[in-house]
Amino acid sequence: MSVHLVHTARVHCATFDRLRDLIAPGVEVSHHVHESWLDRARRAEDNSLKVEIADYLSQLHGPVLCTCTTIGPMAEAAGALRIDWPMMQAAAQTKGSVLLVYCLESTREPSRVLLQRALDDVGSEHSVIDLPLLHLWPLFEAGKADEFSTAIAKGIRQTLNIQQGVKTVILAQASMAAAADRLEDVEIPVLSSPRLALEVLLGLGGVKAG
Repeated sequence: MSVHLVHTARVHCATFDRLRDLIAPGVEVSHHVHESWLDRARRAEDNSLKVEIADYLSQLHGPVLCTCTTIGPMAEAAGALRIDWPMMQAAAQTKGSVLLVYCLESTREPSRVLLQRALDDVGSEHSVIDLPLLHLWPLFEAGKADEFSTAIAKGIRQTLNIQQGVKTVILAQASMAAAADRLEDVEIPVLSSPRLALEVLLGLGGVKAG
């Protein structure tokens, strides 16, 4: 079996290769890195970008996963699985308020819209609390992965100490996933997207893409 993963950061290639080796070592993964797509999507609405993404994805044969939340809606329109869709479906199955954590402002709207879609699918209502950690994104861009994850976890802990009643934490971007390892002692679910999405892409169980 062969699958295609579309990224806007090269660091995700190694992340998903490790995941593949862990859960499906026989699967061939083809990585497609387009860093400029994120930059263009963050600057403004770019109709030419939608066309470019659709044209590129139409040439890929087999299941396609888009690992970038910001361009997720455009990739989904072209037939790809959005990395955060299985995570949002999982969040919709929980009870109580949700803490939505993100490090790029361009992530906020597509994440909220997708979460609401998942909630509507199951007829549930959650209050959603935003936790923007925008000042941490330069750490990721500088390749300081450990500092990035540690700082995200610290910000979440501080918020949970102040914000009562949160029942689920969503790490909205794939780049944030390692922060979950630093929050294993937290007594509520801390959801990240990479493993859930890859399992759904490969048909290995979990919530189903829709």
